[in-house]
This record gives sequence, structure tokens and C-alpha cells, in this order.
Amino acid sequence: MTQRINYMQQSPEFTKKMMDFSNAEKDSSIEETILHLVHIRASQMNGCGFCVDMHVKQAKIHGESELRLYHLPIWRESTLFSPRERAALAWTEILTKLPEHGVPDEVYDRVRGQLSEKELSDLSFSIMAINAWNRINVGFKTVPGSADAAFGLSKAGLK
Repeated sequence: MTQRINYMQQSPEFTKKMMDFSNAEKDSSIEETILHLVHIRASQMNGCGFCVDMHVKQAKIHGESELRLYHLPIWRESTLFSPRERAALAWTEILTKLPEHGVPDEVYDRVRGQLSEKELSDLSFSIMAINAWNRINVGFKTVPGSADAAFGLSKAGLK
């Protein structure tokens, strides 16, 4: 795969603002483990190889089990995810692929049973961010693994 353009070089001011937006997750009410799962799941749904690669490596560096990473596409059938993680994954999927008539009340109510209003709001901003990153990386065919050195991802030990 050949990258079409390097948007980071072409639009450094926008890239920095998006990085700042994404880095605000450090102050999120949502725990890092869930954020990793959300980033990976949205990226899988959007077909973003660059982001799947990056976030799997980040999750691994932060101690996520490989089996849970393998089970992420089948999280509904897997017994490896907590009710809170399931709620976050359900919200991720519904906001990533918005239904024609919006988010059904039943989905919202189920998610709200696990997440506070603040957590749901914070999670929604995280989902917005990863979807934005997915769209630019898919559009410009950013090569998976091409930023490993810049983001310190080589220490994940995955090749």
C-alpha cells in the first residue's frame, strides 16, 4: 500500500489540534482500557488498518490481553468483557454507523444503565475523535506501522 499524501506534513496545524483533542482523553472519566477497546472497535468497523495497528499496539503496551483483542470483533458472544465494556462497545458501534433514524432509545437506555451522563458524554467525544482519525487515515491510505517509531509503538513487541 502506498500512502496518497502525508496529511500531517500538509496540514500540521490541523493535525496538532486533532492530537490535542485526542490527548484530552487523558482526563476522561472513561478508563484507558475501555478507550483502547473503543478505538480498536471503531477502527475495525471503518476498515482503518493504520488505526487498528496503532491501537492494538497501544493496548498491548498497556497490558491488554491478546485474547480480548482477538475477541473484540465478537464482543457480543464473548464472555471476556464486562457489562461496562459492553455498553461502551455498543455505544461505539451505534455512533460509528449511525442508523438511518438515529440512536434507538433502547440502546441509549441500555448504555445509560452502565455509564453516567458524564461518562457517556466523554465516551462520545472519544468516539468522535477516533472516527475522525479513521476517516483521514483511510482516505489517504496511511500505511499501518508507519508511525511506530514516532509513537513509541515498537515496544509492543508485535510484528
